Amino acid sequence: MSIVAQLIANGIIAGSIYALVALGYTMVYGILKFINFAHGEVYMLGAYFAYVLAKVYHVPIVAAFIISMILCAIVGVIIERVAYRPLRKSTRLAPLITAIALSIFLQSLALLVWGSEIRTFRTGEISKGHNILGAIVTDTQLMIIATTIVLMLLLWLFIKKTKIGKAMRATADNLEVAKLIGINTDRVIATVFAIGSALAAAGGILIGIEQNLEPTMGVTIGIKAFTATVVGGIGNIWGAVVGALLIGLVENIGIWFIPSGYKDAIAFVILVIMLIFKPSGIFGAGREEDIRAQGE
Repeated sequence: MSIVAQLIANGIIAGSIYALVALGYTMVYGILKFINFAHGEVYMLGAYFAYVLAKVYHVPIVAAFIISMILCAIVGVIIERVAYRPLRKSTRLAPLITAIALSIFLQSLALLVWGSEIRTFRTGEISKGHNILGAIVTDTQLMIIATTIVLMLLLWLFIKKTKIGKAMRATADNLEVAKLIGINTDRVIATVFAIGSALAAAGGILIGIEQNLEPTMGVTIGIKAFTATVVGGIGNIWGAVVGALLIGLVENIGIWFIPSGYKDAIAFVILVIMLIFKPSGIFGAGREEDIRAQGE
């Protein structure tokens, strides 16, 4: 039972990270109806920003965490303004190709600036974990879960309670009608990119503290987070969270039955199965849910 408990704990921890990245995917899709495949690279940049602040400039880790989220929010706004806004009236293929090109560009930029060597936040010995219901969980892993819960609750409150959150739901419901009733949709879309990028940065920082940093670290996480949005119902915020946790649990429990080297392939298999049999996802109803419905 201790092995099962450990696998479940590992799945929840992994799913928490996937959820932070998946939220950015699903929020952007909820409004613009396209997938920002450069989102994984924003996750990577968040980890590197925090690393530079904490390890080079000796900024306290909490301050480095917040500053990195702000920096990535700014990066997200720039990406939307420069790369995607000019293509808003183009065919859906144009922003998709742009997103892939942007992803490659950001990876190359990270390689140029930080090099290809593996980096880590950790110094000294790893702290001893706590035994929780038979699973060994470290302080860092507890922090990952707690931080994810806090950020998701703040996002829910923001969307449900604030004026810009209500504007986001209205814009997701119908972009053109939102414009007609006086909503500044450009501002709303920029806000969505900022929030999604900040959440992705948080995921990158948390996983960077737990594991290692490398310029291509956003590729696999991006695919898993995208799979989570498909599983939960693309465009559905809570669906993305549930899908992320399911992906984390399935892939970690799966290594009990298959070699651990195939762990990353599990997300691909789930993605293919969902696209074939239920492309609308668990919380889909024959069409993609929108952000508006999440605040109800």
